Formats: sequence, structure tokens, C-alpha cells
Amino acid sequence: MSYRLYVQPVAPFAALHGDSDHQRFDWALIDASGMFQATGQDEDRSRIEQTLTQNDLDHVRLIGLIPGDESLFCFAEIPAKQARYVRQALPFAVEEQLAQDIDSVHLALGQRSEQGFRVAAIDNKRMALWYTLFDDIAGADLEAIYPEASLLPIQDTRWCLCLDGDATFVSGSRGEWFRMNTANLPVFAYTLANPEEDEVAAEIPVALYGRAGDLEAQRSVIDGLGAQERLRLHREALEMSPLELLVHADHNDLCDPINLCQGEFEPQDQGASTWRAWRPVAIVAGLWFVLQLGVEAGLGYYHLTQARDLEQQAMSIYREAFPGDTRTHAGNVRRVLEGRLRVASQEGPRADFLSLLGQTGAEYERLGGGNVQFNAVNYSRQRGELVVELRADSYDRLSALRSAIGDRGFEARIGSVVNDSDGARARLTVSGGS
Repeated sequence: MSYRLYVQPVAPFAALHGDSDHQRFDWALIDASGMFQATGQDEDRSRIEQTLTQNDLDHVRLIGLIPGDESLFCFAEIPAKQARYVRQALPFAVEEQLAQDIDSVHLALGQRSEQGFRVAAIDNKRMALWYTLFDDIAGADLEAIYPEASLLPIQDTRWCLCLDGDATFVSGSRGEWFRMNTANLPVFAYTLANPEEDEVAAEIPVALYGRAGDLEAQRSVIDGLGAQERLRLHREALEMSPLELLVHADHNDLCDPINLCQGEFEPQDQGASTWRAWRPVAIVAGLWFVLQLGVEAGLGYYHLTQARDLEQQAMSIYREAFPGDTRTHAGNVRRVLEGRLRVASQEGPRADFLSLLGQTGAEYERLGGGNVQFNAVNYSRQRGELVVELRADSYDRLSALRSAIGDRGFEARIGSVVNDSDGARARLTVSGGS
């Protein structure tokens, strides 16, 4: 559900002197239907933030209300209709109506009326103080800043007044507003009764709101106001606070205030506010990601270097075994070797006389040879077998020779074994295998 928080600083205005921590507020919290959920009077900022936290409310829209005499209302006669051109011409259109340098004034543009564009002007430095004051309230997103008097309900009356102790809020049907001391109302009554150039009404309706206590306390002032012949004064006692009246009027569109949060003071949206809350986490995550990316890149380069070294070693060994092969490279060496091995396994070991004799002799030399003697050698081309008559100091020698030849892919068998006092005699048969 959407919630709105209205916050109104109360005098003395410590925030204007750089002491925002001691600024006190009147405030009201309403839901989307306009029902008041919580209110407070003359409380500090921590109390407002505590209420939002206890009710687990996120992204509450905050409306700040500043004293009506902090900003000036004026009209700007600008023939342009496009907003960009209107804003460019705005300082020149209102410069003569302001009593200070236009460069030091913040201008907020309102709706266009018969008299021209409605404009609110406020000192830049003062606007910055108010903006910071409201924006620092945790748990709420600043949406607008209004002069409090501009939220008075203007309907069928020319003027609307609201008593708030010694102060009175005044708003007019043309959009003007101001704040004045209640004691000066009788003096100001002549201004209220003075008709405009194009006004022909015999009476000027004025609505006056106030709590029963304020109406009673200011009876003489109100009587003086009602003594003006042209003013038709309608008094209405409030059963709510003046702030609640302003909140009610704004929620029900009974007023048309000018939002001072424009230009350089335009508040961030909720997405930006969320980003601001999560920005430290995002920074840490970003740093971690960059660090992790650096580590992964370093490891990738290291493994790439190692892979290239292994490829070079593999190709060096391959070149030694097959010096005549110039077409094989690191990308296909595995496939070439698998093909060679597959062909070799299908053909089997060579079974001619020289191959069998050479392999048998090589293993004989590798085993030492001294303890094994060749007595006779026979070869059968038809059977593809080499038969060797052997003598050794033990059968284990003969068995070792047979195993070594078998490990080379040949078939080796020992038969006709005779053991005597000098050792063992046997017949070794070697063939090409299956």
C-alpha cells in the first residue's frame, strides 16, 4: 500500500541555522485512501523514523511543508508553450518582481492561468537547507516541498485563511499564498476586500478555519476582519489540526500548490533511492568481481602456457619417432597416433625370421644374457615360428625371457623343460601372436 508522510517544521527553525538535529516537526502519515495512520506534534526526526521502522514501511513518499513566507508567489507572462522555452525565459520574465539577484533565486514553475504562469521563488541557499532537512529523514523518499499555505482548500471562495496560534495561513483563488501574524489580520482586511480590476462581485467570500481554542482566542481579531463591508466571512471550527486540514486538502485535490522540488532540487526516484542504499554493497561486489576476473584471467593464461609447452613436448617426441611425417601438427597428433595404433593392432607384430630373432635377441641382451645360452635356432616359415633351444641356470631365467618377449606383443611358449644338476633346458617357441 502507498503511504504519504507530511512533515512540517515548527518554530524555532533550528535547521536554518545548520542545526537540523534539533529541529522539531509536526507530522502526519496517511494511506492511499487518505486515512490518517499516525500523527505527531512538536517531535524530533528520530520519532518519525522510529514510527516508520516499527510499522515496517518502505518507500514512503514524503511531502515537506515549509513556512509560507519562505517563498514568493508571482506570475510570469511568457508566450511560449513548450516547457523548454518557458524555463529558459522564466528568469527574465520574473526578474523585475524579485528584490534580489535572479541568479541567487530558485524558481519553480506552476500551472498556466489567465494571468500567466504561476511561479514560486525562494532563495537558493534556503531551499538547499530545507531540501537537506527533508531528504535526511530515513525510510521516506522526498517527493515534494510546498509552502504550507498553498495547500489550503480553495473552492468557492476568493480567500482561505487558517489560524494556527499566532500565525495565519492565507491562500487565494488565483494561486497566491502567504503567512502572516494573526494580530495583523484587521490591517490586512482592506487588502482582502480590495477587488481586482476585472472583479465586479459585491461581496468577496472568505473562508476562515481554526480550532475552537484559536477562534476563541482571536475573537477580537476575527471581528475586526468581519467588519469589512465587502468581506463575507464564513467561519468553520476544525476538529483536526491545521496540518491535518492541509493534508486533507492536498489528498483530495482541493488545492493546486507549486512543487519547489524542480531543477537542481528535483528528488531522486525510488529506484535511485534504492540504489543509494545498496550502493556500498554493489561497490564491494564490483571490486570482488574485478578481482575474481583478474585471478581467472591469470589462471587461464598460466594453463594456456602450460598447454602449449605440453604440445611442444608431444610434437618433439612424435618427430623423433616419425621424422618423415611433416603433415602432423599439435592439433591432429592424437588422431594420427590413434590411427597408427589401430592399424598396428590390426596387423599384429611382424612374424618374419629376422623380426622374431631380433626381438628375442634384444630381450636376451636386456636380461643379461650370461645365465642363458642359445644351443640351437630353427625357423619355420610355414608356421611363422622361431624355435630356440635354451639352457639356463634356473627355470626362472627362461620364464623371465618368455615374459619379456610376450610383453613386446609376440607369443612365446616354453616346452620340453628338463631340469638337471646344472640348471634347466627347454625349448622356446616365438611367433607373431594373434
